Amino acid sequence: MSAPELIRIVSRDSPMALAQVERVRAELAAHHPGTATEVVPVKTTGDKWMGDLSKVDGKGAFTKEVDETLLAGRADLAVHCVKDVPADRPLPAGTAFAAFLRRDDIRDALVHPGGLTLDELPAGTRIGTSSVRRSAQLAASHPHLRCVPMRGNANRRLEKLAAGEADALLLAVAGLERIGRADVITEVLPVDVMCPPIGAGTLALQCREGDTALIDTVSALGDRHAYRETTAERMLLHVLQGHCNSPVAGYAKAERGGDLSLRARVFTPDGKTVLNAHEWAGPLDPATLGTSVAVALLRQGARELIDSIAH
Repeated sequence: MSAPELIRIVSRDSPMALAQVERVRAELAAHHPGTATEVVPVKTTGDKWMGDLSKVDGKGAFTKEVDETLLAGRADLAVHCVKDVPADRPLPAGTAFAAFLRRDDIRDALVHPGGLTLDELPAGTRIGTSSVRRSAQLAASHPHLRCVPMRGNANRRLEKLAAGEADALLLAVAGLERIGRADVITEVLPVDVMCPPIGAGTLALQCREGDTALIDTVSALGDRHAYRETTAERMLLHVLQGHCNSPVAGYAKAERGGDLSLRARVFTPDGKTVLNAHEWAGPLDPATLGTSVAVALLRQGARELIDSIAH
């Protein structure tokens, strides 16, 4: 089946999202030099709304308009950060993931103008973040620090930091690298200090289910390790029915020999309760591993913990 002559790619219009599209365009050009690409930028509810995400459909706020553009036929391919795609409900009917790209760094970074590390920050330091996952973990490990709500794309948050609205920021390493701002990173936090969000560092390519020629074309960009890791993580979140206000963190790791592990944590927002689970897949497929780890957390009381948080 021959590749389409033109692929229209829909994406959020933020600088980071457009940088992600450029990566996809470059990889498509390398695999299919005869195929032209065109970007269809859309502004999503999540980009326009600077308040609490739970008031505007949670994580779906970053994907709804993109999904609508794809389903209406105004674009052929959507590029998503997997961490922004809700896992507590299926993908929109008629769409499917065609590929998960090779994974970028999954870790969080501290940005501090004075160059201090997380452990060096004095009591009362204001950390700009609106992530319940980050806030809960900081409350558990560094209770003397104070989280202040901060939304907006990474460039906007860096501007707010410079304007004194916070003393430091926590941002995704991959995001800063994508917009060419890795220079601001003071410290990259190990995953045992700041467990990443589900789907961190992974870009997903979404198509309409019936577009088999396009699915064949873009599936060549997929990475097997990213597929296995992301499938396990998203199944974990699906079984937990985690929503945008759920302090759920976790990451799967595919070893070179083929073994797959999944570590996950569920927190109370104040960080005082932390549920942990970690399993190796062995012969299990990724989705079964995700289910198994979720069940281990549910046995510890994750359902009550997640349901107690408004969303």
